[in-house]
Amino acid sequence: MPVVCLRKKDERVRAAQVLPKATAKFNGDKEAMIVAIRQALYASKIISYAQGFRLMREAAKEYKLSLNYGDIALMWRGGCIIRSQFLNDIKQAYTQNPELENLLLADFFIDAMAKAEAGWRQAVILAVQLGIPTPAFSSALAYYDGYRSERLPANLLQAQRDYFGAHSYERVDKPRGEFFHTDWTGHGGKTASTTYTV
Repeated sequence: MPVVCLRKKDERVRAAQVLPKATAKFNGDKEAMIVAIRQALYASKIISYAQGFRLMREAAKEYKLSLNYGDIALMWRGGCIIRSQFLNDIKQAYTQNPELENLLLADFFIDAMAKAEAGWRQAVILAVQLGIPTPAFSSALAYYDGYRSERLPANLLQAQRDYFGAHSYERVDKPRGEFFHTDWTGHGGKTASTTYTV
């Protein structure tokens, strides 16, 4: 969440008085929603660990480090405020596969996400309907949806770059590395800028 939303109390008080508010009310099953919120918290927490370990993996590549991710998880469990029970599951995941690209690909976490996903979505949808900011839940869900998507709307960026600067684009119906340029308006030339790799 942007810093302005968290820190500017006086500004938020003024904004609350003039900006429209969500008017929806929750009339559903409170106990079921508590379960859904618990699932959203659990899934979002898994995502935060998956992202953290992924960042460590990228840093290890960049700085040529040899990191034992399972031992890092146990170190946190023993001497830090992060004492989550599933740190043991993280250790187990890296013991089974030291080259694991992302925690979300380990069997334990695949299963955990499958069990939590429906409630997680329910909680985020309800928060949006009620106008309640849930930046950790919703951004974690966006990461999850992006990570598990073979094709993303970001492909549109290549077309936009070609339209504005003739940078060319790849097509999903052609092999990777084959680039195309389109005269989008009918007034441009056939010259394309150099290609780039994404």
